[in-house]
Amino acid sequence: MNALLQLTDEQRKRGVVAFSSGNHAQGVALASKLLGVRATIVMPEGSVASKVAATKAYGAEVVMSGVTAATRDTVAREIADRTGASVVPPFDDERIITGQGTVGLEIIEEWPDVENIIVPLGGGGLLAGIAVAAGAKKVFGVEPRAGNDGEQSFRSGRIVTIEPPKTIADGARTLAIGQRNFAIIRERVRDVVSVDDDTLLDAVKFAMYRTKLVIEPTGALGIAAVLSRTLKLSGPTAIVISGGNLDFSLLCK
Repeated sequence: MNALLQLTDEQRKRGVVAFSSGNHAQGVALASKLLGVRATIVMPEGSVASKVAATKAYGAEVVMSGVTAATRDTVAREIADRTGASVVPPFDDERIITGQGTVGLEIIEEWPDVENIIVPLGGGGLLAGIAVAAGAKKVFGVEPRAGNDGEQSFRSGRIVTIEPPKTIADGARTLAIGQRNFAIIRERVRDVVSVDDDTLLDAVKFAMYRTKLVIEPTGALGIAAVLSRTLKLSGPTAIVISGGNLDFSLLCK
C-alpha cells in the first residue's frame, strides 16, 4: 500500500506491475483493488496454487506462462515498458523497505523490552526494514539453506548470486539479495543463518500442532532456527512469522 500511495494520479491511471512468487503479489493486488488501480502480477510457473488463486481473487491479472524465478523481473519490466505501468519491486525499493519496517515498529511498541528479533530473509526488504526500525535491538535473518544467498553475502561482504534454489520456502527463492537491502543488513543485522528443508517442515508442523497457527515454510524460518538451536539467543525474543499460504500437500511428506 505504501508504494502505491506514493504514485501520482497519472501513474495510478496507467496501473502497476509487480513480480513475486505470492506474498508481495497478494499485497500489491489487494492494495490495487482498494485504490482502484489496475494491477498485473508476474508469477513464476510452479508458484503455490493458493497464492495464485488469492492474487487473482483480488482482481489482478496474473502472468505465468514461460516465467521462471530468474525471468520474472525481466518479464515484469517488459510489460511496464509496453504499457506504461509503474513497477512495484518485491524488495529492492525504499518504499517497500519503509513499509515493511512498520513491522519492527509494532514489535517495539507492543514489547519495549524485546532484545532480539528474528526475521525471515528472501530478498531482504522485510529484514532491512525491521533492522532500521528496531534501532539498538539485535536483529537476525534466517534463510532456507538451499537458497542461502543472503547468508553467503553476509559472510563474504558482497552480494552473492545463486541459481534458482530448490526449497519448500517458495517466498525465499530469490537469486540475490537487493542492493539497498544488503547495505542496511550489513550495517544493522547481527547475523544471518540458514536451516534445511526438513527442519523447516518440522517447524511448520510444530506451529500447526502446538500453536494452532497455519503458516507457510517461509514464515516458519525463524521458528525453525530457534527449535533447531541454529540461533541460541538469551533474553526476550520476537520471531516474525510472515506468510500463511501453506501448500497442505507438504504435510504429507
